[in-house]
Amino acid sequence: MVTGGRIDVLTGDWLAELTMLILSRIQAKHPGRGFARTFVTQMEEVMGTCLDKGIKVVSNAGGLDPGGCADAVADVAAKLGLSPTIAYVNGDDLMPRVADLAASGALEAFSEDVDLGNHEAYVSANAYLGCFGIVDALTKGADIVITGRVTDAAVVCGPAAWHHGWARDDFDELAGAVVAGHLIECSAQATGGNYSFFHEIEATNEVGGRARFGFPWADVASDGTSVIGKHDRTGGQVSLGTITSQLLYEIGGPEYLGPDVTARFDTVEIEEVGRDRVRISGVKGQAPPDTLKVAMNELGGYRNSFSVALTGIGIEQKAELAEATFWDACPYRPEDFASITSRIVRTDKSDPETQEEATASWRVTVKDPDERKVGRAFSDAMVHTALAGIPGMYGLGGGPGPGKPYGVYRPAKVSSDLVPQYVHMRPPDGSVSTTQISSVAPTGDRIDVDVAGPPEPLSGATLDAPIGLVVGTRSGDKGGNANLGVYVRSDEAWAWLDNFLTTEKLQELLPEAADLVVERHRFPRIRSLNFVLQGLLEEGVAASTRQDGQAKAVGEWLRSRVVPIPLDLVPASDD
Repeated sequence: MVTGGRIDVLTGDWLAELTMLILSRIQAKHPGRGFARTFVTQMEEVMGTCLDKGIKVVSNAGGLDPGGCADAVADVAAKLGLSPTIAYVNGDDLMPRVADLAASGALEAFSEDVDLGNHEAYVSANAYLGCFGIVDALTKGADIVITGRVTDAAVVCGPAAWHHGWARDDFDELAGAVVAGHLIECSAQATGGNYSFFHEIEATNEVGGRARFGFPWADVASDGTSVIGKHDRTGGQVSLGTITSQLLYEIGGPEYLGPDVTARFDTVEIEEVGRDRVRISGVKGQAPPDTLKVAMNELGGYRNSFSVALTGIGIEQKAELAEATFWDACPYRPEDFASITSRIVRTDKSDPETQEEATASWRVTVKDPDERKVGRAFSDAMVHTALAGIPGMYGLGGGPGPGKPYGVYRPAKVSSDLVPQYVHMRPPDGSVSTTQISSVAPTGDRIDVDVAGPPEPLSGATLDAPIGLVVGTRSGDKGGNANLGVYVRSDEAWAWLDNFLTTEKLQELLPEAADLVVERHRFPRIRSLNFVLQGLLEEGVAASTRQDGQAKAVGEWLRSRVVPIPLDLVPASDD
């Protein structure tokens, strides 16, 4: 990104809900290291070039210890003989205050279905800050800005607001920058990564093609419109498809809440304006809520799991015997554990040509506050059945092991006036100055958006085929929920999709969602639907017992389901 073309600001998003849990474990073992060490390594590689070219660096790699990260970057600068002005922004870490906030009732559940659990067991509690601490640091001359938990889009919105001099009530402009930040925060996911129609991307060795995607950039204008692109002669693709796909990633309804602005995703308009250039316009913004989201992780206990291969015929009967012999050998009963998940995973095929195609598995996962219960006594019991169990008995995924700690995600909200930001400036002379920035945003009315109703449904002959021949998807985690975006690339396909893929139809196609509360949101301007599958990931990514614990491939599962597709929409076969 630094040497492949012109940029003004190098940004990086390092934090996810799971990352904060991982950093809390690192910090507990190694105080002062609760930040992304790889960011420091990258700064050693490019800091000199960035200073020479006047490229600012803005990153949330500070994690749980932005000050410690700033110290580490300063040490690297000294070693290289460089003299950058480094700033770090904190105030997001509520762990020192979480007990008082909880006791006073200031910490509220993020939604009605959220249980805040036991605040004494929290290992991290971080409010999502906005972009104006970054704006303040850049205004005061920072070359490198390191933050803790800010929103993913803030590392883009902050530089844009600083560069253009936006006020805190320039909601449309801020909303446009938030959308741009949302699009590029997951790097190559906007240039072909995780793209349903990856086979359409040219595979050329000259520029990487499908093998090595370039990273995206956002050229944000003073009115909040932007162009998303990538450096020339880098692999991948920036297109209506890749941008629509990423736009749907990890969102909920049309109102995308943030600490600086609520961006209305139902107003986003996209158009290709050149090769690997897509323009984002029309984004409307409204005042944000008067609360900040707080991501908290609680130590939930310990977990362990194993899988047993089930090969050949009689899969169900073999699973039944494997389960019976295991519990006969285990010193604990199923009811002794806080939770247990047992499932048969049918990956076997009929008349298999390889042993792998003949193999399914039985997988069991247990959780409990008592580490001993889920430890070797549990996992060793599987080995004890090896000579007296099912035919062809062997384990999958390695041998028995100890239990491992897991976290439970507890989302909350807190009044924004209780969480100021602190900007710490560290010029080359070694002095440090600190400024307090309010997190309270201006108020304003909710805007009304005219959203087109369902188009007339298509009629005519159909063909039973995988729905993925027509639709693309993007899915991911939202705490304990999963989001599933579904998009098409023509008005005719939208007329069919909007009428066909109802909530009930989705639950029919994805039986795991049959008993869940499922939200359905329409985005006609980008021919897309977004579904939120509540509770699919149980208590969050770190606690999920699904094989795909972050719901990354739920969309591709949907694309494999066979449905009646209008013949006019089915693409011509290559055969």
